[in-house]
Amino acid sequence: MINLFNAQIESLSIHRVGNKNRGENIFVSASTFHLNDEIKPLIKEYFLKPFREKEETYYRFHHETDIEFNELYNLANQVFDDPFNTHEYSKKIATLLYEQSTHPHIKSGEVYVVYFEGMQMDNEKVSAIGIFKSELKHDFLQFEQKQSNLEMIVQQGVNLQKLDKGAIIFNKNRDEGYKILSVDSNRYDTKYWLENFLGVDVLADENYFTKNYLNFAKNFAKDVVLPAEDKKQEVMFMNRSMDYFAKNDDFEESNYINSVIDNPALIPEFQNYKVEKAPKYKVEDLTNFPIANKAVTDARKKIKNVITLDTNIQIKMDFVNADSAEKFVEKGWDEEKQMYYYLVYFNKEEKK
Repeated sequence: MINLFNAQIESLSIHRVGNKNRGENIFVSASTFHLNDEIKPLIKEYFLKPFREKEETYYRFHHETDIEFNELYNLANQVFDDPFNTHEYSKKIATLLYEQSTHPHIKSGEVYVVYFEGMQMDNEKVSAIGIFKSELKHDFLQFEQKQSNLEMIVQQGVNLQKLDKGAIIFNKNRDEGYKILSVDSNRYDTKYWLENFLGVDVLADENYFTKNYLNFAKNFAKDVVLPAEDKKQEVMFMNRSMDYFAKNDDFEESNYINSVIDNPALIPEFQNYKVEKAPKYKVEDLTNFPIANKAVTDARKKIKNVITLDTNIQIKMDFVNADSAEKFVEKGWDEEKQMYYYLVYFNKEEKK
């Protein structure tokens, strides 16, 4: 897990990178940008807010080989070894990005290279390199008082509420490949940022495994459990799944299947679904792995435990205990009305 709250900007360099194929130039600043007390908190929030709001999917640099060498990995090594000269390395980083800015959809923009101290990863303080890019310019209004009237002036600038592209390289596990977080809000060319510039692979760790398997389980519930049974059983399957992941440190597939699938007829359906869909959700070889609590918490927030009825009524089943739906919600058929019904048991109404 990461904590960005105490991160401090030690160095900030700003350059401008155009689209090379359109004949646009690169502009590199002669020196670092001096941050005053007014700008510092605003620009720090601009850089780091997107990483606090997204799931932690880590990437890492490709390993160095005789055939392929990742220049950005080399530059990161130099920055971490010699942080006082970050600005000089930032020029090379901007140039490297410029060389990759050839796709016709890529927009010109400002590139910010930041050296951070005080990042926290897995309860350890580490330094980090931030590489950020602002591409889209937004209209905003300025007002100027002229004699007895206010004049309205339209100007363009960067929206500090939305970072277009960004990556944070954490100074940890150099030999294995630095851990990297990335955001790309615009995705004009998905290969441009992650593959061509950063040159990274997804880091297949417990967070990655847990997130992928829970995504696979959620879609099995929607594609198989719901059509075979009903919405209540789909919700209960996912609640039992979340309960299993929350209560266990390690995932073991056969144990998971026996814990969450009540209907034996669905077990071969689950196995067939995995054979068919595993490549899509990247769970082909996942039968045992450590469970990441952060990924479980993130997944739980996205699960919609709501039964929507055609009578304009919704039943929200927000359960900590996965057995609650079985104990307190019953589904039945009313012969007289020729309609299904849900019977809900409770002791008292919560006054919230």
